[in-house]
Amino acid sequence: MEQIFDKLLPYGTLSDSSKQAFLAIMQERTVRKHEFFLQEGQLPRNAAFVIKGLFSQYFTDDEGNIVIKKFFAENAFMASISALLTNQPSLLSMKALETSRIYEFDFQVFRELMEQRSDLFKLYTCYIEQHWIVEKEPLEIAFRKDSAATRYTEFVRNNPHLISRLKQHEIASFLGITPTQLSRLKLNL
Repeated sequence: MEQIFDKLLPYGTLSDSSKQAFLAIMQERTVRKHEFFLQEGQLPRNAAFVIKGLFSQYFTDDEGNIVIKKFFAENAFMASISALLTNQPSLLSMKALETSRIYEFDFQVFRELMEQRSDLFKLYTCYIEQHWIVEKEPLEIAFRKDSAATRYTEFVRNNPHLISRLKQHEIASFLGITPTQLSRLKLNL
């Protein structure tokens, strides 16, 4: 479990007692390929840290198409944050694309822990700011401004560790295009 704290060093350091308190609320779990961590419409209770594996976070549009919003791979925290914060059913599903190992924890217990431990709160805030706000804004702009070819090129550049692990239809869904469009686009690059 110490690998969690090694990966979180860029976001802040935790006291030994905060590390122990955080570890005490975590449970290791295996999520099999195609198994859900969370399904759209469920009221979430837990968040997780991905030790090994890969998940997609998506919603289903009005026409029944899966629209992938985000991928969670190793060393990422995974949650339907807005649903957890508002105590509302999730608008998103999270599904394992590979058999994965996670450390899962009750989010409300984690929030209570953060209220008691300022170092844990600071680390969480820095992580959320970087991965759920700073990284999100350029993606939102790109989807409005950039061509599919530019979005694909940027995706490959920013996620080389994912390319061989994802199916073409998953990449296409994330980019907001069809698999056929992605095939044509790759032929022209």
